[in-house]
Amino acid sequence: MEGSQNQDISKFIVAGINYKKTDAAIRGQFAVSPDNYTLILSESVSAGISELFILSTCNRTEIYGLATEASQLTALLCKHTQGSEEIFRSRAYIKQGLEAIGHLFKVSAGIDSQILGDYEIVGQIKQAVKFSKEHGRIGAFTERLFNSVLQSSKTIKNQTGLSGGTVSVSFSAVQYIRQNIKDLENKRILLSGIGKIGRNTCKNLVDYLPTKNITLINRTDDKAELLARELGLSYAPFSSLKEQVKNADIILVATNAPEPTILTKDIRDSGEKLLIDLSIPYNVEASAKMLPGITLVNVDELSTLKDKTLHKRKAEVPKANKIIAGHTQEFLEWHEMRKHVPL
Repeated sequence: MEGSQNQDISKFIVAGINYKKTDAAIRGQFAVSPDNYTLILSESVSAGISELFILSTCNRTEIYGLATEASQLTALLCKHTQGSEEIFRSRAYIKQGLEAIGHLFKVSAGIDSQILGDYEIVGQIKQAVKFSKEHGRIGAFTERLFNSVLQSSKTIKNQTGLSGGTVSVSFSAVQYIRQNIKDLENKRILLSGIGKIGRNTCKNLVDYLPTKNITLINRTDDKAELLARELGLSYAPFSSLKEQVKNADIILVATNAPEPTILTKDIRDSGEKLLIDLSIPYNVEASAKMLPGITLVNVDELSTLKDKTLHKRKAEVPKANKIIAGHTQEFLEWHEMRKHVPL
């Protein structure tokens, strides 16, 4: 990208919110859809931002860019999300230069994840950078940093136990079901939404629950049918969502729609149910929790589940930090060398 190859490291800034200070309801106000991501990227040049990408997941929204001031990033992000800049800035962390670089390394390693060592974040970072690159907003600085971050994350996964064991939000959902629901063989399970989180959840359901009485439903019917056939499950057309919700005993929601897909009125007077909402923003209407017989659990509540695996992972953090330090130094040496390359 023209003019960005010798960027000053101090101009690399991240502004973000995450699970540490912001609950899921507020995080949902700053979730970035593909359409909004496109608008942000298209306006970033006029906003004075030379390189840019956005990481938007159920646990965080972070905007990374080369800019003069953090306010350039926060104003652009908040312009194209539902929340106000005042709310964002009151909860946001802003890191610049080496601190911002270190933050990205730790995020990619899963050290900063709500569930320590959650490796799913790597794929989400890849998608975020790929989308920005397709729109011409990734230059030499960010490209090299991204590659260094990926290499560091890969080394940590291969040489430490930071991501060892089976712990993720999708697995925690299955663990919650196992620990709180009896007679699972006779329960009817509905999974709505089979994107990345939904697919992972589906496979965990199959692997760890003693039942295949599981129905898949998705806005695109063909995807639900394909995965159901692959795993030996049932599927239903999206048009039958309300009927399927009424009939199910356990409902997992991973739709990530901008508005709730399951409303309180859809489950009123329909018996005892467990609903697990894996979406950000929430896709089960919050007032459903007040209905008799209804248990509603969201991603933040699931992520507090602890087990022996997490204790083992904590012991691996110093090893991961040492690997990060090595890859960070390599990136800084590359950047120093680039400063002397003629324009």
